[in-house]
Amino acid sequence: MSNRWSINITPAERAARIIIGGAGAVVGIVLLVGATSTLAVALELLLVLAGLDLVVTGALGHCPLYARLGHVPASLKGRTS
Repeated sequence: MSNRWSINITPAERAARIIIGGAGAVVGIVLLVGATSTLAVALELLLVLAGLDLVVTGALGHCPLYARLGHVPASLKGRTS
């Protein structure tokens, strides 16, 4: 398996990303229903997308930005998964 897809997020961070991302996506959707201006729609769509990104990266355990920066948490160093 390529390093590109290796797990580079700790279990605690994965859980936090899923919870916070899910909440952000839900709040964005709720706010989007009552949006009255173009700016509000754009910002709420960004909130939904950011939330979904957190959910996906948390579920997969891989953050492309961390990989690009070469960041690996100390507790995950040496793992091959």
